[in-house]
Amino acid sequence: MRTRRTQEEYLAENVFWVSKDARWSYLQANAKQKTIGKLIDDAMLAIEVNNASLKGVLPKDYARSALNTVMLGELIDLISGIGMGEEVDKSKDILGCVYEYFLSGFAGSEGKRGGEFYTPRSVVRVLVEMLEPCKGRVYDPCCGSGGMFVQSEHFVEAHGGRIGDIAIYGQESNYTTWRLAKMNLAVRGIDADIRWNNEGSFHQDELKDLRADSILANPPFNISDWGGDRLREDARWKYGVPPIGNANFAWLQHIIHHLAPQGVAGVVLANGSMSSAQSGEGGIRQAMVEANVVNCMIVIALPGQLFYSTQIPAGLWFLARNKHPGHGWRDRRGEVLFIDARKLGHMVDRIRKEFSDEDIAKIADSYHAWRGEPEAGSYEDVPGFCKAASLDEVRGHNHVLTPGRYVGMAAAEEDDVPFPERFAALRAKLEEQFADSETLAANIQAQLDKVAHAR
Repeated sequence: MRTRRTQEEYLAENVFWVSKDARWSYLQANAKQKTIGKLIDDAMLAIEVNNASLKGVLPKDYARSALNTVMLGELIDLISGIGMGEEVDKSKDILGCVYEYFLSGFAGSEGKRGGEFYTPRSVVRVLVEMLEPCKGRVYDPCCGSGGMFVQSEHFVEAHGGRIGDIAIYGQESNYTTWRLAKMNLAVRGIDADIRWNNEGSFHQDELKDLRADSILANPPFNISDWGGDRLREDARWKYGVPPIGNANFAWLQHIIHHLAPQGVAGVVLANGSMSSAQSGEGGIRQAMVEANVVNCMIVIALPGQLFYSTQIPAGLWFLARNKHPGHGWRDRRGEVLFIDARKLGHMVDRIRKEFSDEDIAKIADSYHAWRGEPEAGSYEDVPGFCKAASLDEVRGHNHVLTPGRYVGMAAAEEDDVPFPERFAALRAKLEEQFADSETLAANIQAQLDKVAHAR
């Protein structure tokens, strides 16, 4: 016989308590009422009252006159058709997928602004598969809608770990985006300490004493109005004072500052951060390389169309506080692994590209093999894709970390066709194209003559 569970029992299991008049079944039953907007607003307020972590987070403007109540009711009926099931974990997963779907769609419609709160799922998966955040503190100083945390939790579950083995921390300066993150985590039942203030992580670091085991971040690219002129003497700038006009190296140093002694980080930045020399950025990058925080770092060139916010290629920086990994892994101090992933991925629509599972595995497996991790297999350089470069090689390139400088060209595929046959075929093709060109030129000239005679 099924017993009725109390509110305290739900909250003890980190499951949100929802009163009867705030439950979906109640809203669905009243979806055709003209007051459905107010009923939704009241439901949101009731959920916040019963769940303190959501206070001030949920929207409560569905009763506004500009919102069509008929369409609102139809939307409720449409979503009601999604089978949630009785299992709490299954329902949370479905709700989470629905939420991520809408986030993704909204980011696409917002264009450049969409990239401010949403990092494409396949990019996040690359970060997570590389860092493998199975336990400890996971931190994102510019967490957007919380996608890094969701994928970290998925990784733990997929590898047989316990969700309670990781503790999640984040900060966001945009209030609306912070609310999106709180809701994204809430519908999945993920407990997290996500802070908000409009000053941001540079000027009001809400978690200044936090030292994280894993940091995953997608900071805004090349931000120029970050207030760097007020932070010239900041203790975080261990490798050099970042330029006032670009926050890229401020983000990198802020992240290193928050790493635990054995911590690792994966950071998405504009490609230019790997080669820029203006305003002292080259000197900061050199200092990072020579101080060895770069020796356990991987740089990956990503296709530009993976992002809503930019059409230029982006890079993933992987940093480690302690260069010697331990755990029986190979000592890779004095090396940097470069991976060029620009040729990976497939177009999912006319402007966006995503990595497949195979693409992500190819990238992550190369890294884990290079690290010498157990069961990862042996590492080998692959021309055009990956290269383990020595520190002397990096110095030879003036500490520029663009992967293309190191990985070289992919080996040409061998062709069994004899050269005479291949040459004859190419010549025939060229002659055919010359003939087509002459025909096209004649047709264009004829049309021009007709226009001239018509006048």
